[in-house]
This record gives sequence, C-alpha cells and structure tokens, in this order.
Amino acid sequence: MLEPMDSFFSSRIKGYDEHMLRDIEGAAEFYPFTTSLLPADQSCRILDLGCGTGLELEYYYGSGGAASLTCIDLSREMLDALISKFPNKDIKTFCASYFDVPLGEDIYDAVVSVESLHHFSEETKQSLYRKVHGALRDKGIFVITDYFVSSEEEELNMAEEALRLRAEQGIPDGVLIHADTPFTIQHEISVLLEGGFSRAGALKSWGSTSVILAEK
Repeated sequence: MLEPMDSFFSSRIKGYDEHMLRDIEGAAEFYPFTTSLLPADQSCRILDLGCGTGLELEYYYGSGGAASLTCIDLSREMLDALISKFPNKDIKTFCASYFDVPLGEDIYDAVVSVESLHHFSEETKQSLYRKVHGALRDKGIFVITDYFVSSEEEELNMAEEALRLRAEQGIPDGVLIHADTPFTIQHEISVLLEGGFSRAGALKSWGSTSVILAEK
C-alpha cells in the first residue's frame, strides 16, 4: 500500500538514521562528500530540501561548516529530531512541502537535497527547479544526492507502477505519496538545464546513489 509522504517518514523516525547509514550503499561516503561541496563560511546561506533528521548536517557541522541553514521537510517528527541534534546552530525550519514554500529570489549560496527527489515527476521537478534557480544567488550551486536508475526502461516501468498503484488505491492527483520513481542521471540533468541552470553534471556514484552538481 502506498502511504502519504509525511506519515511514511514520521512513522519510521525510530531507527531512521541507522537504517539510512546501514542499508543504503555508500551512505557513509556520500553524505560527507555531499557536504564537502557546500560553502562553509558563516556569511553564506544554505537551503536543505527534504532534510529529514539532518544526517547530512551532522557531516557538515562536523567538518566545520558554519553557514546559516534553512531546512524544509514534510515530517514534523523528522524536524524535531533535527532540531534536537543541533540546538545551538543557526537553523530555520519549515514543516511543509518544498513545492509549496516560497523560496524567494537571490537568497541562497547553495541548495542541497539528499535522497528526497526521486519520488516526483518531471513536471513537478521542473517547477521546483525553476524556483531553486531563482532562489540561488549568482554562481550559486544546487547539489542533488539521490537514487537514480541506469536505463530509461527501468525509469518508465517504475513510474508506470506508481501510477497503477495510485489509481488502484484511489489516491487523488496532488497528494504526495511515498513511491520510488527515480530518473536516469541523464534525465535529471536535462530537467535541471530546462529549469535554468547553466550546467549540470554527475560527480560521483555509489551503487544507485549519485551526486549531481548544478550551477546557476
């Protein structure tokens, strides 16, 4: 059964960090690699989309990062866990869909998203990526660390299965559900470029997880 996105993650808060680090290939490496790409200076501003419990922030702060953070997630429980980890850090949180929150214009030096965006369609991502592009300052970066598939056939099959299950269970369009619909890396890059980014490319991969860096 498909579950609403917020309740799926809220119900799995116990042991979530351990699951991510234990069960996702390369997690102990891709989290620190991702945060190594982010600006560390206190004068910078970073936006984290789908931040969850803030696993990436553990590595960011552990390596000396000091930028101001804005974190968005659908799950109140996940955000509470994040806040409890970093009580003295400069973090602003929003419990909402990052598709709905206004991101502003020319605000952030970097935007990051880790293992979050592989649930959404091309149309939905295009709209978000245009917002992200607008929210970045000149020469800002968007770092996506996510689950990707190796072929267009696999991408299509997973998208069709999610649509079938949504229809079978009578879930209306617009309701965010937890269903994996990952893109190929090439498809993700094309959507980023259509969203206004000047260039984008994959930097490194661990199994099904890859890091893509897009530049404004």
